[in-house]
Amino acid sequence: MTIGIEIDGNAVTTENGRTLVDVAAEAGVYIPTLCYLSEHPALGTCRVCSVRVDGTVTAACAVKVSEGMRVEVNAPELADIRKALVEMLFSEGNHNCPSCEKSGRCTLQAVGYEVD
Repeated sequence: MTIGIEIDGNAVTTENGRTLVDVAAEAGVYIPTLCYLSEHPALGTCRVCSVRVDGTVTAACAVKVSEGMRVEVNAPELADIRKALVEMLFSEGNHNCPSCEKSGRCTLQAVGYEVD
């Protein structure tokens, strides 16, 4: 069933029940993710994909779209939340992988650059 949602004020048409992070990506809206893998059930544990859905901040990887849903991705408050979450992940000190540093294929570093 085709439905309509709104992402940052723009109308988006999609299928009911799809994952918000996938729908946003197809609409050209970047939502950073770390723990999300489309082939596995979403856990929403890292919260880096935090967005506001109908006024409530939630993990976009764990939200299924529904008719009339209003989504905010690029609000300054949400950018600050995502930045703080990434900073906490770096400060844990568990990010010690010289191989990705050499290859440049580190998702955490890439998201770190994206969220500034």
